[in-house]
Amino acid sequence: MKKYILITLTVCCVALGYSQAKKPTLMVIPSDVWFNENGYMTTYENQGNIEKVPDYKRAFQESAEVNQVISQINGLMAERGFPLKNMESALKTLASNEAEDNMRSSKSGAEITESPIDELKKIAKADIIIQLTWTVNTMGPKKSISFNLQGLDAYTDKQIATAVGTGEPSFSAEIPVLLSEAVLAHIDNFNETLQLHFDDMFENGREIIVRIQTWDDWDGDLETEYGNDGEELGFIIEDWLDQNTVKGRYNTTDITENMALFEQVRMPLFNDKGRAIDARRFVKELSDYLKNEPYSIPNKLVMKGLGRATIILGGK
Repeated sequence: MKKYILITLTVCCVALGYSQAKKPTLMVIPSDVWFNENGYMTTYENQGNIEKVPDYKRAFQESAEVNQVISQINGLMAERGFPLKNMESALKTLASNEAEDNMRSSKSGAEITESPIDELKKIAKADIIIQLTWTVNTMGPKKSISFNLQGLDAYTDKQIATAVGTGEPSFSAEIPVLLSEAVLAHIDNFNETLQLHFDDMFENGREIIVRIQTWDDWDGDLETEYGNDGEELGFIIEDWLDQNTVKGRYNTTDITENMALFEQVRMPLFNDKGRAIDARRFVKELSDYLKNEPYSIPNKLVMKGLGRATIILGGK
């Protein structure tokens, strides 16, 4: 009897833990294909190069369809317990910060270069971006929807889940309804794959990229030796990553006297106090570690998107 009670309690605890498992935060956005096909593209300058990007703000202001479709998918995800960030709200926050960002520059006068999607991700702080493409098919009086859902890791842009399909033809002219009907047959498998990816991040850490560079007027480099044992700076940084990444997981992709590239760096999702942390806060700890004794190396931390951090050694 005691054994039976113990087994029952164990099963209940496992079930309770599973039901309370943390869900990834999502944000649904239309794909670049949809923006291009519907004439909602604009250009911006990126280090002298002109790039074509979606005009998110104009699309939400002018297209009732995009608002309805995003709301429909948001509803389907929310019903399944996945927390969502609202893209339209994120865009409003982004717009309020735009003037300040345009005025910001480094002490050397260099401007911040960041793509619109990177800026949007930074504001939304979602774990996963769901990129949605939909096409209306017309067959006489009937219509159907073809769709493509892509789940992208917001930090690495790696595709982690996908669902593609076409709904049954219908006399209904409501595109959001047709899309919902088409997606319903696939969404549970899609969500399961998203959750598996997030569970892996929870256990093994979030993947980011860390780059180390040096200012050309700095009198040190990654081969400079520190301490009584004369350990080179490059190895000191690797030792820090060994101790602070989840299970010591990272790859030293490239390292020279003036630069180092660490990929697949697995940072924890939460700190010791249980608070969520991002790549900037995680790499800031390495930045501070190098600034303090015994190294006393002034440095500058620069972020590109959510998941790529660069520490430039030798000054601000």
